[in-house]
Amino acid sequence: MERTDDVPARGAAGAVPLEEDLRPEPQLLAYYAFASLLLGPFFVFALVPLWFRYQTLRYRFDGEGVSMRWGILFRREVHLTYARIQDIHLTSNVVERWLGLARVQVQTASGSSKAEMTIEGRRDFEALRDFLYRRMRGMEDDVPAGPDGRAAEGTTARGAAAAAAVPPTAGESDDLATVLLAVAGELRELRRALAATEPGARRPDSPAAPVPGDPGSGRPGGASPPPSEERP
Repeated sequence: MERTDDVPARGAAGAVPLEEDLRPEPQLLAYYAFASLLLGPFFVFALVPLWFRYQTLRYRFDGEGVSMRWGILFRREVHLTYARIQDIHLTSNVVERWLGLARVQVQTASGSSKAEMTIEGRRDFEALRDFLYRRMRGMEDDVPAGPDGRAAEGTTARGAAAAAAVPPTAGESDDLATVLLAVAGELRELRRALAATEPGARRPDSPAAPVPGDPGSGRPGGASPPPSEERP
């Protein structure tokens, strides 16, 4: 019988080392031996491949994701980036809890109900689960610093957002102002061209139309018309 996410907190302490190969605990081999004995006289056929799996099983955490590899003749490797992780579960049965072990099941958005990666044979399973949760949510508490004091490669989404929030420099502000002024000038010219194409619009170089009732309109110099002669 297996239980999920109610494993005792014996594996909660400890930090997760980065850029290092992690091996399973010796208790995993004891668990493999016990599971093989359930097959009776055929336990050897199950124990041999499980022994090779225990000897070659390695986990590795870095700034981009987590990888798992095992096998000698048929070597397999699974790599998951933190951005792909959707959910994490702790699962253990009676024998695993007695040995102080639990399985960390990592699920992605692949559409399958089966876990993409199962980390087994580690007593610090809760520390691994919490570490994966922090990286999945974009926290940078465990991002290692490089030799120059800067954060190592593989910064999370929150670090990228913080870098994007840095205000622009003076040179970038001047370039932006120049671009905005050029756009404003083009919009002004476009508005003038549209106004000139409207019906009845007066061009700047055309003379003004005569105004009815204006005595000086339509005559050069604004001269008034001669007085009319009176006839008897």
